[in-house]
Amino acid sequence: MSKIKKKRSEDLTIISDLDVKFEKIIQFSGWLFLLVLGGFMGAWIFLDTVLKIVDLELTAMTYSFIIFIGTNSAISFALATKIKNNRDKKKQFFYDWLLGEFMFCMLTVFAIAIYQW
Repeated sequence: MSKIKKKRSEDLTIISDLDVKFEKIIQFSGWLFLLVLGGFMGAWIFLDTVLKIVDLELTAMTYSFIIFIGTNSAISFALATKIKNNRDKKKQFFYDWLLGEFMFCMLTVFAIAIYQW
């Protein structure tokens, strides 16, 4: 056997079913955020530009919704990738992600409140 094949077999670690489910849930949340963003933007373009049924305006609330959903999708995909690459620190990454999401949500709420005040 060559050195490369020996090295690959030594690096394999046992992955539990719980780890795989956890990663899939995080990736699913990223895809869900992305689907919601695509659906919202698709409905916006279809109703406003194509059919001209509704005249939609880009207000602070709409803009913050688009930014919020897009950023959450990117953060979820980043967390899933980071956990997949380093499974030993998944608990720390998850807690950091929760703290970051909380801070991001609070920042978004305060920014909208200040803008509308």
